Parts: sequence; C-alpha cells; structure tokens
Amino acid sequence: MMGITMTRKAAITLLACAGVGAILPGADPAPARTAPALCAVRVNVVGYPRTEGARALVLAARPLHGRLFLQDGSGRTIRQTTLPRASAGAWGTVGYHAAIDLGALDQEGDYRVVVRAGRETAEARVRVSASALRGLIPGLLSFLRQQRCGYNPFLDGICHSFDGRSAYGPHPAGTYVDARGGWHDAADQLKYLLTSSAVVGQLLTAHRLRPDVFEDGFDAMGRPGANGRADVLDEARWGLEWMLRLHPSADELYHQVADDRDHVGWKLPTQETADYGWGPGRERVVYFADGRPQGLGRFASASTGIANLAGRYAAAMALAYRTWRDDPREFAFARACLQAGTEVYAMGRAREGVQQGNSHGSPYRYGEETWTDDMEWGAAELFRATGQRAYLDDAMRYGRLAGATSWMGREEVSHYQFFPFVNLGHFALAEVAPEMRAELAAYYGEGIERARARAARSPYEIGVPFVWCSNNFVVGLATQIALRQRMTGDHADAALLAAQRDWLLGRNPWGTAMLTFLPEAPSPRHPHLSTVQLTGRPVTGGLVDGPVAARVFASLKGVTLSGPDPLAAYQGEAVYHDDALDYSTNEPTLDGTASTVLLFALIG
Repeated sequence: MMGITMTRKAAITLLACAGVGAILPGADPAPARTAPALCAVRVNVVGYPRTEGARALVLAARPLHGRLFLQDGSGRTIRQTTLPRASAGAWGTVGYHAAIDLGALDQEGDYRVVVRAGRETAEARVRVSASALRGLIPGLLSFLRQQRCGYNPFLDGICHSFDGRSAYGPHPAGTYVDARGGWHDAADQLKYLLTSSAVVGQLLTAHRLRPDVFEDGFDAMGRPGANGRADVLDEARWGLEWMLRLHPSADELYHQVADDRDHVGWKLPTQETADYGWGPGRERVVYFADGRPQGLGRFASASTGIANLAGRYAAAMALAYRTWRDDPREFAFARACLQAGTEVYAMGRAREGVQQGNSHGSPYRYGEETWTDDMEWGAAELFRATGQRAYLDDAMRYGRLAGATSWMGREEVSHYQFFPFVNLGHFALAEVAPEMRAELAAYYGEGIERARARAARSPYEIGVPFVWCSNNFVVGLATQIALRQRMTGDHADAALLAAQRDWLLGRNPWGTAMLTFLPEAPSPRHPHLSTVQLTGRPVTGGLVDGPVAARVFASLKGVTLSGPDPLAAYQGEAVYHDDALDYSTNEPTLDGTASTVLLFALIG
C-alpha cells in the first residue's frame, strides 16, 4: 500500500482528468469550516452491537454549560444529565471533550443524543443493533473482490495476464513464472505474499470461529449469485490459488509481483501501462524469496530470512486443509494445500529471519522485522492439521520467543515493522496447548496494558501511535482484546475494545467511519483508489489507512491535498483527509480490510 506517488502538478492534472472533485454516487459533500462548531457530538455512526463500554463524546472549543438528553425513537427523554465542566482532554483547537456513557441504551432501536447549551444545540443519532457489525462484513468482502487480479469482477475484465518474469532465485533472471491471480495490495497494483498470506489466514480464521456471520451471495469468480459456499471462503480460495502458484516446487517460493515502477499515475488494472523492461503493460517482475537483501533499483531491503512468509503461508495452508478436507470434491485441493504448507514451513525453519518487501525508486517498503510469531502460528496450525508432535514443540518454542513482542506502547514504529498487527499464533497455540493458555494470555495482556496507558492520555481513548496505517493498529489492538477475551473469559477490557471499535466507526474528531462508501453513514467518499477515481463508481468497505501525526504527513513524499481541507477545524494530534491525493490517510488496503473482517466476526 505504498500509494501512487507523484508530483502535485501531475497529480492534480491526472485527478482533473479523472473527474475528482465531482460528488461520487452516495457522496455527502462536507461544508468548509474554519473553526470548530460550538458544539458537536461524536458517536459510532454505524451502530452499536451492544452498549457495554460505549460512550458518546461531546466536542466544543471551550467548556460548555448545559445539559445532555438521551431520547428514544419517539423523542421521549429516558435520561438526562448536566454536562461535566472538566474536559477529558484537548485535541487541536477542540479544547473540550465530555464522555457520555451509553450503557443505559440496552434495547435495540434508534436513539438520539441531544446537547443543549444556552441557545446552541447539537445532536447525533445512535443506533443499537446486534447485527450492526456483521452487516458491514459483506461490504468488506466486496472491497476484497474489487482488489482481485486476473479476472476482476468489479471491472468485468482480465488484468495482468502476463505476470511475470523472475528476479533472484534459482532460474536465470527474466524466466517466466506463473504469478497470475491474487489481489492488488492497495491503490497500486502490486501483489505481496507478505500481506496476502495474512489476509488468507485471517479470513479462514474468521470463518472457523464465526461461520454464522457469513453469507453466500456471490460465486467463486466474484459474480452475484450463490454457489453453496460462504463468500469469505470464496475470497480465501482466490488467495490460496495464487499462493500455490508462488510455490511451484518443493524448494521454490516467490513473494512479490511488481514494485514501485507501478506508480505511474492513476490507471485501471485492465489497462496496465507500467513497463518493467518487457514493454508497457506486459510482464512484471516476480521476486524470489531467497532470504537476502533485495532491490533492483536505488533501495535494498534488509532481509535476513524467509520465516515470516513461511510461517504465515503454512498457517493459511493448514487452515485451508482443515476447511476443505471433509469435502470429497475438494480433497485433492486440501491435500495440495497441506503439502505446500509443510514444504514452505520447512523452508522457513531452515532460513529463520524476515523477507521484507522490495522497492525500486522509492524508499517506502514493507519493513517487517518479526518472524517468530509467524512460525508459531504456522506450527500450531500444522499441528492441528497433522497431529505431529514436532509441530507443537516448535509452536511452543516460537511462542515463547515471540512473547509480548509488539508495536503496542511504542511511540515510534517503522512501516509494517511488527506485521501482522496482532499475533494470531498465540491464540492458535492456546487452543492446542491449554497448559500454556495463561502464559499466552499474559503476553496479550502485557501489550494491552501498554496500549491502555496510551489510551488514558487521549480524550478518544485511542491506544495506538499515529503512524502510517494507524487504523490497522486500532484493528490489531481491538482484535487482541477480543482474542484474549475468548482465551480467558475475562471482559475487563470491554471499554477499551469499544473505544477502538467506535474510533473506526465515527467516534473520532472528524465524525466519519473509516470504511469507504458506507451507504447510510459519513464515510470516505474520495479514497486514494484508482478504480474509484477512474470509473466514478463507489467501492464499499475498504478500510483506509487512517490518521497520521501531522509531522508524519508533512514528511511523506508526493502526498498533498486537492484543495482546502474541510476538516481543518478538527485536525489535532493527528490529521485525516477524505481526499484522493492523500495516500497516507485515505488509501484503503487489502490487509487492513481483511483484518477488519476478522475483528467484526469476533465481536459482531
């Protein structure tokens, strides 16, 4: 998700040609503001599946003297209170935040929060519905379908049929490798095993834990129409088929298709123009995972091994085996997945370390530095699939090596340094090694406590650093809390989880959900996404990167805005812009969206 970087002049020219600035279908144009409203109310704009730990926030430039009313659908006041004089903290020019407990709303239905301060009033609709989150899952999966490479159902066309030609590895440079399929990573059209392996593992885990929340409305190709299989499994299968192609023999693994030479402006994947040396729109480079620093241009990675990729690959393939092994029609596929998983896991065990993403002319790449959590996950899932004790022994060893290692509590984190943003290995191991459950839950708890300390300093109770892809960290924190709850039955962190969930869904300074084109809620309408900008069609459900610290935004290359910032009054410790030119906060990503599927399945 490196973004389509370009000069401001070139970007504005391209966007003008694409029609950016026009209101896309379903768009809600935001009025320009130069100062915060006297009073505003921020809530989860989608709906609360339950109100345990849920809070609304009243915002103002200065302390308010007034009252707050909770009203039911008929307008009857069911609770009223005096606004507190003390602020829960400041955010930029918004100096006053008052948290309002919504726990009294224990029945499903529509409510209103109404604030009256002198002659000024503000209000917000509050919806309580047990299906609020699961109702978002089909939209999340529709974003993933729109990211498909090969046959793309959103465009009803074929893209990147020439992928690709090898770099590094056992064959001469430029050897053909069949790397068709998979998913485009974000607004650009690169494909990474680094992210896709996590996507597949998370989708299959979500279905294993909560099969009841998934629907069957599309076929295997992503076209409307049921096919007897949950859509989440169709999507996982799309990624698995690509992952199998990246492992054409027992000792081969490829990990990335294309690089930032793809960043040549807005383009539809079916109309590729990038040239990797074999002609515009032709073959793209396919990088072999050799566990060493790589880079065909100015910048080299800091790779040290392949265990991060191998562990996630093995976990996804073992989960696939268990998903399809009991279907006689799919047994051959299930066995192929298990064999690939065991072979790639062995490669990772022999080459411990990380294989990072590759860049060419840009310094931005996936700089993952952790791998023990991935090998723990792969070993635990292989043990569950095979019953072989050696895998359990490995999982326990890697789990203790991983411990509480996490981004949580850190002020500075490099781009994807601690990917994935939650350790699913601990959860998988706890299920097969109950004697370690308390130890593994304690590792989760240590990270959660560090995040809680950060959240205590924020009026929004947000527990993550505002670095690039901060929304992915929010999802990771909420998921870690949800997994620990499942492991222990302890719900003491419910309020912290609710704060992270509601930040993603509108209880934030900007009053917008962080998922694109939600039909009945404020949400990103101008995402940094080629398919939206070039077709004018909305793409529902993509989790955007989310706010970054102002200094981070100022430091990034090629990021700008297309015009005045309508949310300027609400920028503070971090900034967010619903602007197609801002790839740092408004680009929806493959892995972030898939991780949200898992989160909403767990808590919806």
